[in-house]
Amino acid sequence: MISIIIPAHNEQKNLLKLIPYLEAISTETPSEILIVLSAANKDSVVFSNTKIHVLQCKESGRSVQMNYGAQNAKGAILAFLHADVLPPKSFLKDIEKVAKLNYQAGFFSYRFDSKSILLRINAKFTANDGIFTGGGDQCLFIEKEVFNQLGKFDAKQLIMEDFEFFKRMKKNNISYKIINNDLLVSARKYESNSYLRVNISNLLLVLLFKMGYPSNKLRSLHNRLLKMPYHIKVE
Repeated sequence: MISIIIPAHNEQKNLLKLIPYLEAISTETPSEILIVLSAANKDSVVFSNTKIHVLQCKESGRSVQMNYGAQNAKGAILAFLHADVLPPKSFLKDIEKVAKLNYQAGFFSYRFDSKSILLRINAKFTANDGIFTGGGDQCLFIEKEVFNQLGKFDAKQLIMEDFEFFKRMKKNNISYKIINNDLLVSARKYESNSYLRVNISNLLLVLLFKMGYPSNKLRSLHNRLLKMPYHIKVE
């Protein structure tokens, strides 16, 4: 079974679009969907399907939410999906194929829900390994046993927990594959900021992370550089 884990904070609108879509593409593959709400979540999220589980975190932080989802997951494979990302129709089949090839983990390439030529160029880089590989928009999927052996996401990593986890994956020689079948990712971060501002900020944050910059300072810098009205506001 594949457990799809979706950390969410006030994402009702996106979830009402994503969940029916996931239900439609998962009829032939054993799977479950775990929506893990933040401690500060305010909107109502209710689904009647028995394969959909809505969990409420008592603590804040995306790492905490994803770890809580993994803890309650029944699947042998975990797939961490953002609420504003639509996977390809063959999403679960693609994961199964990679697992049968004995890869322990993987990611997907993606494109943005925008006609911007610049964003199309950005998306091209997600099909291959590079400096931004491992970001959450790429939807990490991984064997649950391996995820637990690596110590799960670091709850103390206040931002860029996905890159920190990927760093441990590489250090432990975890085999992974990037599937070239695009996820559809929301361009709302670029719409709330400028293309140049987002790209310069992303590059700066990744470089500082790789240099060992403390996560609390990274989060503070991130909040100063980018407008993220749909995320939890953390001072």
